[in-house]
Amino acid sequence: MANTSDFKNGLIINHKNNLWKIVEFLHVKPGKGNAFVRSKLKNIRTGQVVEETFRAGEKIETVRVEARNYNYLYSENTNYIFMDQETYEQVSLTEAQVEDVLDFLLENTITTIAFNGDEPIEVRIPQHMNMTIKDTDPGEKGNTAQGGSKPAKLETDLTIQVPLFIQIGDVIRIDTKEKRYIERVKS
Repeated sequence: MANTSDFKNGLIINHKNNLWKIVEFLHVKPGKGNAFVRSKLKNIRTGQVVEETFRAGEKIETVRVEARNYNYLYSENTNYIFMDQETYEQVSLTEAQVEDVLDFLLENTITTIAFNGDEPIEVRIPQHMNMTIKDTDPGEKGNTAQGGSKPAKLETDLTIQVPLFIQIGDVIRIDTKEKRYIERVKS
């Protein structure tokens, strides 16, 4: 058993007979009264996000998850097929289970799948990924003095804002958490 002082983003807890992932939390110590922890929790199975308040020091049950590396292979209808990198066993996940990372899933992407026993509960991808620009408006030379941006479609069909000098076919580094451009990758 842990308590609220052990809270951290990404921690998975068992609360009200469901598995919840802590999205964010804030320890609050008001001038009057007892301290408490205000948190935002995401239901692992349904994706529902709720706000909960816990008393400071309240006991919580953390869930021990086992994470293994998988290689994303392909999608088949609404199922996504991953292969364990050590045992070569394949696991099939539903669209609901991978919806958080769907914008960045390309064939052969190395992912980490967290399991609670035999049940897959979360798919994690690298924080930064290199992706190719599939479509964007042409940038004009000399038009970058103000550091403008334009929309660009990535190879996964996700559209993000990129600097004006980015062209079709360029490889760029993406922050997958914030879905934003970081830099152009030198080839």
